[in-house]
Amino acid sequence: MGAKTGLLVYADGDAPGLLRQVGTADPARTSDLMRSLYPGGELEPCGDAKLSDGVYPPNGTAYAARWPGLDVVGDQRVMIDFPSRLPEHLVAASAGRRLVLHAMHSVVDWLAFAVWEDGRLLRSLSLSPDSGIIENIGEPLPFERPYWAGECPADVVSWPDEEEEPYPLPFHPLELGEDALRALCGFVMEGMPEPDDVDASRIVLHGFRVRDPHEHDRTPAEQDRY
Repeated sequence: MGAKTGLLVYADGDAPGLLRQVGTADPARTSDLMRSLYPGGELEPCGDAKLSDGVYPPNGTAYAARWPGLDVVGDQRVMIDFPSRLPEHLVAASAGRRLVLHAMHSVVDWLAFAVWEDGRLLRSLSLSPDSGIIENIGEPLPFERPYWAGECPADVVSWPDEEEEPYPLPFHPLELGEDALRALCGFVMEGMPEPDDVDASRIVLHGFRVRDPHEHDRTPAEQDRY
């Protein structure tokens, strides 16, 4: 797997259903969104990107789109080990809405996701084989349950002439990450798409170079992913 994401989704209801209906995002309204999420930040418009690419922008760049009832932002800055510590102003922007954070990095098999409803954290999970379970808050969501029940064990291929080491986690984080992305956002990065999946290659996000004064200090593990 080679999937990487750093994604925030603000939705007035079911994000996958809303994302299936979107058209062209308005650049002016998207700029308003970015100014509200990066107060005091220096923003410079740059090229657009498809959603399938914009979920993991280059460092210092964000891709975003605002549609009626739905806002999407792709930014490496949200790839944090403890999703519950997402900067307060980003959570506050979800008042009266659902907020989803989805982040994963295939190089280290790391996954993190979180869900807030009207600013209240319902679920946060962050884990990797090297660090174990970093954060686990709230009850598992329905798409997680088969993984925790042992129904989706990690399929690890050992090197020739080497004994297979047991995988440090009961499942592969990136496999759960794809199911989380589908359940919470309506699309996947890798694997076979399902008939109802959103076609992320047809949705366009607007690009911004961002210098954000609110950017938090990254932990050593977070720095290793950039």
